[in-house]
Amino acid sequence: MQIGFIGLGIMGKPMAKNLLKAGYALKVYDFVTDAVDEVVQAGAQRAESNADAARGSDVIITMLPNSPHVKAAVLGEAGALEGMAPGTILVDMSSINPVASKEVCAEVEKVGGFMLDAPVSGGEPKAIDGTLAIMVGGKQEVLDKVNDILQVLGASVTLCGDIGSGNTTKLANQIIVASNIAAVGEALTLGKMLGVEPEAIYKAIRSGLAGSTVLDAKAPMMMDGDFKPGFRINLHIKDLANAIDTGYEVGSPLPLTSTVMGMMQWLKANGHEMEDHSALVRYYEYLAKTDVRR
Repeated sequence: MQIGFIGLGIMGKPMAKNLLKAGYALKVYDFVTDAVDEVVQAGAQRAESNADAARGSDVIITMLPNSPHVKAAVLGEAGALEGMAPGTILVDMSSINPVASKEVCAEVEKVGGFMLDAPVSGGEPKAIDGTLAIMVGGKQEVLDKVNDILQVLGASVTLCGDIGSGNTTKLANQIIVASNIAAVGEALTLGKMLGVEPEAIYKAIRSGLAGSTVLDAKAPMMMDGDFKPGFRINLHIKDLANAIDTGYEVGSPLPLTSTVMGMMQWLKANGHEMEDHSALVRYYEYLAKTDVRR
Protein backbone atom coordinates (compact mmCIF):
# COMPACT_ATOMS: atom_id res chain seq x y z
CA MET A 1 0.00 0.00 0.00
CA GLN A 2 1.38 3.40 -0.98
CA ILE A 3 0.68 6.47 1.12
CA GLY A 4 0.93 10.03 -0.13
CA PHE A 5 1.87 12.23 2.83
CA ILE A 6 1.38 15.99 2.57
CA GLY A 7 2.64 18.28 5.34
CA LEU A 8 5.91 17.59 7.16
CA GLY A 9 5.82 20.12 9.98
CA ILE A 10 6.33 19.67 13.70
CA MET A 11 3.71 16.88 13.74
CA GLY A 12 3.74 15.53 10.21
CA LYS A 13 7.44 14.78 10.00
CA PRO A 14 7.64 12.35 12.94
CA MET A 15 4.34 10.79 11.87
CA ALA A 16 5.72 10.14 8.39
CA LYS A 17 8.88 8.64 9.86
CA ASN A 18 6.83 6.26 12.03
CA LEU A 19 4.96 5.03 8.96
CA LEU A 20 8.27 4.39 7.21
CA LYS A 21 9.53 2.44 10.23
CA ALA A 22 6.35 0.34 10.07
CA GLY A 23 7.17 -0.62 6.49
CA TYR A 24 4.77 1.59 4.52
CA ALA A 25 5.83 3.11 1.21
CA LEU A 26 5.54 6.91 1.39
CA LYS A 27 5.56 9.61 -1.26
CA VAL A 28 5.93 12.93 0.56
CA TYR A 29 5.43 16.61 -0.23
CA ASP A 30 5.92 19.88 1.62
CA PHE A 31 6.98 23.29 0.36
CA VAL A 32 9.70 23.25 3.06
CA THR A 33 12.34 21.29 1.16
CA ASP A 34 14.56 20.63 4.21
CA ALA A 35 11.73 18.66 5.83
CA VAL A 36 11.20 16.68 2.63
CA ASP A 37 14.94 15.97 2.38
CA GLU A 38 14.99 14.59 5.93
CA VAL A 39 12.06 12.23 5.36
CA VAL A 40 13.42 11.15 1.97
CA GLN A 41 16.69 10.26 3.68
CA ALA A 42 14.61 8.08 6.02
CA GLY A 43 13.28 6.13 3.04
CA ALA A 44 10.41 8.08 1.49
CA GLN A 45 9.97 9.00 -2.17
CA ARG A 46 9.97 12.70 -3.04
CA ALA A 47 6.83 14.16 -4.66
CA GLU A 48 6.99 17.30 -6.78
CA SER A 49 3.53 18.61 -5.84
CA ASN A 50 0.41 17.76 -3.86
CA ALA A 51 -1.02 16.14 -6.98
CA ASP A 52 2.14 14.10 -7.43
CA ALA A 53 1.96 12.87 -3.83
CA ALA A 54 -1.59 11.69 -4.48
CA ARG A 55 -0.85 10.09 -7.83
CA GLY A 56 -0.59 6.31 -7.46
CA SER A 57 -1.33 6.42 -3.73
CA ASP A 58 -3.99 4.25 -2.13
CA VAL A 59 -4.22 6.58 0.86
CA ILE A 60 -3.41 10.27 1.16
CA ILE A 61 -2.64 11.77 4.57
CA THR A 62 -2.64 15.52 5.04
CA MET A 63 -1.21 17.20 8.16
CA LEU A 64 -1.48 20.96 7.64
CA PRO A 65 -1.96 24.08 9.79
CA ASN A 66 -5.53 25.18 9.06
CA SER A 67 -8.58 25.03 6.79
CA PRO A 68 -7.21 27.25 3.97
CA HIS A 69 -4.05 25.14 3.77
CA VAL A 70 -6.03 21.91 3.51
CA LYS A 71 -8.31 23.37 0.84
CA ALA A 72 -5.33 24.63 -1.15
CA ALA A 73 -3.43 21.34 -0.85
CA VAL A 74 -6.43 19.20 -1.83
CA LEU A 75 -8.63 21.39 -4.02
CA GLY A 76 -6.22 24.02 -5.34
CA GLU A 77 -3.99 24.13 -8.41
CA ALA A 78 -1.88 20.95 -8.60
CA GLY A 79 -3.83 19.78 -5.54
CA ALA A 80 -4.21 16.23 -4.36
CA LEU A 81 -7.62 15.99 -6.02
CA GLU A 82 -5.91 16.15 -9.43
CA GLY A 83 -3.89 13.03 -8.63
CA MET A 84 -6.58 11.00 -6.87
CA ALA A 85 -7.92 7.89 -8.52
CA PRO A 86 -11.42 6.59 -7.71
CA GLY A 87 -11.35 4.64 -4.46
CA THR A 88 -8.50 6.65 -2.96
CA ILE A 89 -8.95 7.52 0.71
CA LEU A 90 -8.02 10.99 1.96
CA VAL A 91 -7.27 11.09 5.71
CA ASP A 92 -7.00 14.70 6.78
CA MET A 93 -5.25 14.71 10.15
CA SER A 94 -5.11 18.50 10.35
CA SER A 95 -7.09 20.39 12.99
CA ILE A 96 -9.52 22.53 11.01
CA ASN A 97 -13.07 23.85 11.02
CA PRO A 98 -15.58 20.96 10.82
CA VAL A 99 -17.48 22.83 8.09
CA ALA A 100 -14.32 22.88 5.96
CA SER A 101 -13.96 19.11 6.43
CA LYS A 102 -17.45 18.62 5.02
CA GLU A 103 -16.71 20.90 2.07
CA VAL A 104 -13.50 19.07 1.17
CA CYS A 105 -15.20 15.69 1.58
CA ALA A 106 -17.94 16.68 -0.87
CA GLU A 107 -15.32 17.45 -3.54
CA VAL A 108 -13.38 14.25 -2.86
CA GLU A 109 -16.54 12.18 -3.26
CA LYS A 110 -17.24 13.82 -6.64
CA VAL A 111 -14.13 12.12 -8.06
CA GLY A 112 -14.98 8.77 -6.47
CA GLY A 113 -12.78 9.12 -3.41
CA PHE A 114 -13.48 8.77 0.29
CA MET A 115 -12.49 10.96 3.21
CA LEU A 116 -11.99 10.85 6.96
CA ASP A 117 -11.23 13.84 9.16
CA ALA A 118 -8.87 12.51 11.82
CA PRO A 119 -7.23 15.25 13.90
CA VAL A 120 -4.91 14.28 16.71
CA SER A 121 -4.02 15.26 20.25
CA GLY A 122 -0.74 14.79 22.07
CA GLY A 123 1.65 17.25 20.50
CA GLU A 124 5.12 16.57 19.16
CA PRO A 125 6.21 14.11 21.90
CA LYS A 126 3.32 11.74 21.16
CA ALA A 127 3.75 12.21 17.41
CA ILE A 128 7.34 11.05 17.84
CA ASP A 129 6.52 7.97 19.92
CA GLY A 130 3.36 7.08 17.98
CA THR A 131 0.92 7.44 20.87
CA LEU A 132 -1.37 10.18 19.61
CA ALA A 133 -5.08 10.24 20.37
CA ILE A 134 -6.83 10.18 17.00
CA MET A 135 -10.42 11.44 16.68
CA VAL A 136 -12.12 10.31 13.49
CA GLY A 137 -15.12 11.53 11.53
CA GLY A 138 -16.48 9.52 8.61
CA LYS A 139 -17.80 6.08 7.73
CA GLN A 140 -16.83 2.96 9.70
CA GLU A 141 -16.14 0.99 6.52
CA VAL A 142 -13.65 3.63 5.36
CA LEU A 143 -11.95 3.70 8.76
CA ASP A 144 -11.65 -0.09 8.68
CA LYS A 145 -9.51 0.19 5.53
CA VAL A 146 -6.97 2.56 7.11
CA ASN A 147 -7.18 1.53 10.75
CA ASP A 148 -3.85 -0.34 10.66
CA ILE A 149 -2.16 2.83 9.37
CA LEU A 150 -3.68 4.97 12.10
CA GLN A 151 -2.71 2.44 14.76
CA VAL A 152 0.93 3.08 13.84
CA LEU A 153 0.44 6.76 14.63
CA GLY A 154 -1.76 6.63 17.70
CA ALA A 155 -2.43 4.86 20.97
CA SER A 156 -6.18 5.31 20.41
CA VAL A 157 -8.34 5.66 17.31
CA THR A 158 -11.94 6.65 18.03
CA LEU A 159 -14.74 7.05 15.50
CA CYS A 160 -16.76 10.03 16.73
CA GLY A 161 -19.47 10.20 14.04
CA ASP A 162 -19.93 11.39 10.47
CA ILE A 163 -17.47 13.58 8.56
CA GLY A 164 -16.59 16.67 10.59
CA SER A 165 -17.07 14.88 13.90
CA GLY A 166 -13.35 14.32 14.31
CA ASN A 167 -12.66 18.03 14.13
CA THR A 168 -15.62 18.84 16.35
CA THR A 169 -14.13 16.51 18.97
CA LYS A 170 -10.71 18.10 18.49
CA LEU A 171 -12.21 21.54 19.14
CA ALA A 172 -13.66 20.20 22.39
CA ASN A 173 -10.24 18.75 23.25
CA GLN A 174 -8.50 22.07 22.61
CA ILE A 175 -10.98 23.98 24.76
CA ILE A 176 -10.32 21.61 27.66
CA VAL A 177 -6.53 21.64 27.20
CA ALA A 178 -6.32 25.44 26.96
CA SER A 179 -8.53 25.97 29.99
CA ASN A 180 -6.54 23.43 32.02
CA ILE A 181 -3.18 24.98 31.14
CA ALA A 182 -4.48 28.42 32.08
CA ALA A 183 -5.78 27.04 35.39
CA VAL A 184 -2.40 25.46 36.19
CA GLY A 185 -0.62 28.74 35.54
CA GLU A 186 -3.15 30.67 37.61
CA ALA A 187 -2.93 28.25 40.54
CA LEU A 188 0.88 28.11 40.65
CA THR A 189 1.07 31.90 40.50
CA LEU A 190 -1.37 32.21 43.40
CA GLY A 191 0.72 29.77 45.43
CA LYS A 192 3.91 31.69 44.75
CA MET A 193 2.27 34.98 45.76
CA LEU A 194 1.24 33.37 49.06
CA GLY A 195 4.72 32.01 49.74
CA VAL A 196 4.15 28.37 48.81
CA GLU A 197 6.61 26.93 46.31
CA PRO A 198 4.97 25.82 43.04
CA GLU A 199 6.90 22.54 43.21
CA ALA A 200 5.24 21.72 46.53
CA ILE A 201 1.79 22.54 45.16
CA TYR A 202 2.39 20.36 42.12
CA LYS A 203 3.58 17.37 44.15
CA ALA A 204 0.71 17.72 46.63
CA ILE A 205 -2.13 17.86 44.12
CA ARG A 206 -1.01 15.66 41.23
CA SER A 207 -2.40 12.49 42.82
CA GLY A 208 -5.75 14.04 43.71
CA LEU A 209 -8.75 15.17 41.70
CA ALA A 210 -6.78 18.08 40.24
CA GLY A 211 -4.23 15.68 38.80
CA SER A 212 -4.26 15.37 35.01
CA THR A 213 -2.14 14.69 31.95
CA VAL A 214 -2.06 18.45 31.38
CA LEU A 215 -0.80 19.11 34.91
CA ASP A 216 1.96 16.50 34.62
CA ALA A 217 3.03 17.70 31.17
CA LYS A 218 2.84 21.46 31.65
CA ALA A 219 3.53 22.30 35.31
CA PRO A 220 7.17 21.09 35.10
CA MET A 221 7.66 23.15 31.92
CA MET A 222 6.29 26.24 33.65
CA MET A 223 8.51 25.72 36.70
CA ASP A 224 11.59 25.17 34.50
CA GLY A 225 10.79 28.09 32.20
CA ASP A 226 11.04 25.58 29.34
CA PHE A 227 8.73 26.73 26.60
CA LYS A 228 10.23 24.74 23.74
CA PRO A 229 7.14 23.99 21.66
CA GLY A 230 5.39 20.69 21.78
CA PHE A 231 2.34 22.62 20.63
CA ARG A 232 2.77 26.29 19.80
CA ILE A 233 0.68 29.20 21.04
CA ASN A 234 -0.06 30.32 17.48
CA LEU A 235 -1.51 26.90 16.61
CA HIS A 236 -3.66 26.87 19.72
CA ILE A 237 -4.92 30.34 18.79
CA LYS A 238 -5.96 28.86 15.45
CA ASP A 239 -7.83 26.02 17.13
CA LEU A 240 -9.62 28.31 19.57
CA ALA A 241 -10.56 30.64 16.72
CA ASN A 242 -12.14 27.67 14.93
CA ALA A 243 -13.97 26.73 18.13
CA ILE A 244 -15.27 30.26 18.64
CA ASP A 245 -16.36 30.60 15.00
CA THR A 246 -18.13 27.25 15.15
CA GLY A 247 -19.73 28.16 18.48
CA TYR A 248 -21.13 31.34 17.00
CA GLU A 249 -22.55 29.38 14.06
CA VAL A 250 -24.51 26.99 16.30
CA GLY A 251 -25.20 29.33 19.25
CA SER A 252 -23.01 27.51 21.76
CA PRO A 253 -21.64 29.75 24.56
CA LEU A 254 -17.85 29.70 24.94
CA PRO A 255 -16.95 32.19 27.70
CA LEU A 256 -13.93 30.24 29.02
CA THR A 257 -12.60 29.73 25.51
CA SER A 258 -12.94 33.44 24.74
CA THR A 259 -11.07 34.37 27.94
CA VAL A 260 -8.15 32.04 27.24
CA MET A 261 -8.10 33.23 23.64
CA GLY A 262 -7.57 36.77 24.92
CA MET A 263 -4.64 35.58 27.04
CA MET A 264 -3.06 33.81 24.08
CA GLN A 265 -3.52 36.87 21.88
CA TRP A 266 -1.66 38.90 24.54
CA LEU A 267 1.19 36.38 24.41
CA LYS A 268 1.26 36.62 20.62
CA ALA A 269 1.37 40.43 20.76
CA ASN A 270 4.32 40.18 23.15
CA GLY A 271 6.40 37.88 20.99
CA HIS A 272 5.60 34.46 22.47
CA GLU A 273 3.46 32.96 19.70
CA MET A 274 6.07 30.36 18.73
CA GLU A 275 6.44 29.07 22.29
CA ASP A 276 4.67 26.10 23.83
CA HIS A 277 1.16 26.75 25.12
CA SER A 278 2.49 26.22 28.64
CA ALA A 279 3.76 29.80 28.19
CA LEU A 280 0.26 30.84 29.26
CA VAL A 281 1.85 31.14 32.70
CA ARG A 282 3.76 34.18 31.40
CA TYR A 283 0.46 36.09 31.32
CA TYR A 284 -0.03 35.55 35.07
CA GLU A 285 3.62 36.18 35.87
CA TYR A 286 3.48 39.50 34.06
CA LEU A 287 0.38 40.66 35.91
CA ALA A 288 1.58 39.38 39.30
CA LYS A 289 5.16 40.60 38.78
CA THR A 290 6.57 37.25 39.88
CA ASP A 291 7.50 33.88 38.39
CA VAL A 292 6.86 30.25 39.26
CA ARG A 293 10.38 28.94 38.58
CA ARG A 294 11.82 26.26 40.82
